[in-house]
Amino acid sequence: MTERVNLSELVARIPSGAKLAVPVDYAGVSMAGTAEIIRQNIGGLHLICVPTGGMQVDMLVGAGLVACVETSAVSLGEAGGAPCFNRAVKQGSIKLMDATCPAIHAGLIAAQKGVPFLPIRGLIGSDVFKNRKDWKLIDNPFGENDPLVLIPAIQPDYALFHAPLADKYGNIWIGRRRELATMAYAAKHTLITVEKISQDNLLDDEVIAAGVLPALYVDAVAHVPNGATPYGVWGEYPADAQEIAVYAKAAQTEEGFADYLATASWMQEQGA
Repeated sequence: MTERVNLSELVARIPSGAKLAVPVDYAGVSMAGTAEIIRQNIGGLHLICVPTGGMQVDMLVGAGLVACVETSAVSLGEAGGAPCFNRAVKQGSIKLMDATCPAIHAGLIAAQKGVPFLPIRGLIGSDVFKNRKDWKLIDNPFGENDPLVLIPAIQPDYALFHAPLADKYGNIWIGRRRELATMAYAAKHTLITVEKISQDNLLDDEVIAAGVLPALYVDAVAHVPNGATPYGVWGEYPADAQEIAVYAKAAQTEEGFADYLATASWMQEQGA
């Protein structure tokens, strides 16, 4: 049964050392949850980006809370590269599991379906494949001279994301953001911050039911308005490109990053 909790209680469920799945920037990043992870100093995280990461990942790396990043890219989009992430990779202070978008999704779908791996194409001969010793090359047993790459299942301990709407039963409206459903299906536990709580059962509405993640896959929900800020959330508000640019400039140095954490108004507001 999905529990209603506050933000602090929601994030406190994530233990140090957890494998934590987080979504791509446009698909509902829980920046409120990110700030709370930093406040609670939950470290040693293995981040699984679905399939890329941005400011959220960069901040957690900059705060020294990440041991490993499994991703196909980390950047701040129009604001440029991810300064803390790039520093950490150069310094060797985090483990980087370089992947591709299809590989990340394949691993999660394998976990969702309860199988140990999923075969895909397109990696053979690439440097990405060469540097992933956990991926295996096989011959298609149903064909001839048809090599395939086996991607092992990726099962996060926790999935964390932000959505526009939940109902009082714990059903979550995710619309077209199906990667959020994949995360929830694959993860052992799913934690979600939301903009609004409806008193109606979202699954009763034929118009939106197909875009609803059932409460069966949701452990806990926290009502956190503006919980994706400075990123946006579909149907509610756009990303704050100016704030992301301010962060990108500040995070060029460790001192600037520390100052940003201490002074960014959105972090203080979400922690209130």
